[in-house]
Amino acid sequence: MTSPPDSGEAANPKRYHHGNLVEALIAATVEIIEERGAEHVSVREAAKRAGVSPGAPFRHFRSKSALLTAVAEQAMNRLTEAVADAQSKVGSADPIVAFEAIGQGYLEWAISNPTHFQIISSRTLIDFDASDSLRDQNEAVRRKMIALLTQAQQQGRLAPDTDFDHLVLAARAFVYGLARMAIDGHFPEWHPSEPPSLAVRKALRLFISQMTNPETQSHERPEVASGDR
Repeated sequence: MTSPPDSGEAANPKRYHHGNLVEALIAATVEIIEERGAEHVSVREAAKRAGVSPGAPFRHFRSKSALLTAVAEQAMNRLTEAVADAQSKVGSADPIVAFEAIGQGYLEWAISNPTHFQIISSRTLIDFDASDSLRDQNEAVRRKMIALLTQAQQQGRLAPDTDFDHLVLAARAFVYGLARMAIDGHFPEWHPSEPPSLAVRKALRLFISQMTNPETQSHERPEVASGDR
């Protein structure tokens, strides 16, 4: 005699093994956001999309906020990977080049992943403080930025009295603003001459050049290709 289906799963073709349920619910949530917006997300709707019973997700996510926080954690993992990849590609020991690569990796990832960027950026949608992984990875990036600025200052690339905390805040705000403008469609009004993916890279390059001593700027910095899309 065939055993009845697990009460945590719906009897339909979209059944998921228990090990994949969290991933399936996150994917379903992303679909809902892309189609209807974050305001239409609910744990029950995610369950329906994933093909499981309405009560199944509550073993993992007790609320909409918890579900969206899981999406943000996925986003942070991918963002961290994108930043690390960008830094590895520059292949330079120059701390200013490595500092810029953090911003370039952030921008490329955000523009390519607008839904994840929206969720990870909104503190009203997620419980950032309750997530160890979000807090730890965010702090790791901040510490990395401080370490690179310290190295740059020791090389005479920055003014001796540079306030690292405010410079990191300014850099973070700058790349966040560029990403937000690109994703929200502001570039046709503010900078119609180039595709956003190229314009944000050039704008970041300008920001970096303004914060450093031009007499000590490295010649190792890779050029921004004019045909980049």
